[in-house]
Amino acid sequence: MLQTTIAGSLPKPLWLAEPEKLWAPWRLEGAALEEGKRDATILAVKLQEDAGLDIVGDGEQARVHFVHGFLANLDGIDFAKKTLMGIRNNRYKAEVPTVTGPIRRKGPVHAMEAAAARAHTARKLKFTLPGPMTIVDTIADEHYGRREDLAMAFAAVLNEEAKELQALGVDIVQFDEPAFNVYMKEVSDWGVAALERAAEGLTCTTAVHICYGYGIKANIDWKATLGDSWRHYEETFPALRKSSIGQVSLECRNSRVPLDLIRLLDGKDVLAGCIDVASDAVETPEEVAETIRAVLAYVAPEKLFPCTNCGMAPMTRGVAYGKLAALAKGAALVRRELAG
Repeated sequence: MLQTTIAGSLPKPLWLAEPEKLWAPWRLEGAALEEGKRDATILAVKLQEDAGLDIVGDGEQARVHFVHGFLANLDGIDFAKKTLMGIRNNRYKAEVPTVTGPIRRKGPVHAMEAAAARAHTARKLKFTLPGPMTIVDTIADEHYGRREDLAMAFAAVLNEEAKELQALGVDIVQFDEPAFNVYMKEVSDWGVAALERAAEGLTCTTAVHICYGYGIKANIDWKATLGDSWRHYEETFPALRKSSIGQVSLECRNSRVPLDLIRLLDGKDVLAGCIDVASDAVETPEEVAETIRAVLAYVAPEKLFPCTNCGMAPMTRGVAYGKLAALAKGAALVRRELAG
């Protein structure tokens, strides 16, 4: 019980990319870059093991961004045609590539890092992919016209990729959908349907991650406008409860999410964020344990997986892995209490 894991991204080594940036430029090129991505993936896996995590991931070491890293090997996207657009309902703006034709996969996207991670750990392996709605919200469209049609096109190629990851030995495929906390009506209208299309036919564990974003200024400023009670999950959890997705990852540590909303996920595994990614203060094991105990009021221990609130890419490596060690130790504290 209380198996620990990460939400997704981890900081990259200084020799691979510029530090503490979300869209960090690579510091290597060509064959050296590909070898560096593989080495960084293996290193991230080993450092998660050293921190004591039960379920490890690739740390998204081979991706410049959690969405655009997947888009890089798809047809139908013009990366030279940049469009300035608002993301997450205009929370922030970015220059993004543009969909100009039918979305198709050129070939495997993340097979290299999945295979490298699988070859270097005997622990359960989780691999993250961007969810269809979040991709749609992070790219310009000049071909499909309707967001739901574009989402279904991306869902189809995500499904192809997920099945290949499963065949490589990935135990858990997680789809990241921060957009589910922004476009709540669309989640019920077509977001969950696109998510289920992406997961269609998978026999491994499936998960969806829904958070309040990385610890960057735009997200922190947005959170400050949300009031004393963040109830976004109240609108999306009922639809997810009815879905075929097995696990739901949510934000708990230092957030204003009413924890009783977890009851809306009855029957699902809950990946509870016990690590604040918007602060460089490293939690103590006891602080992690306090969050776990609070969540245990609403979910059985065998269905609770202590996790991070979101990805940790913009952090320093020392802070990030310090937090992961605290996560593992805090879970161990509560595990001993439950066993006693």
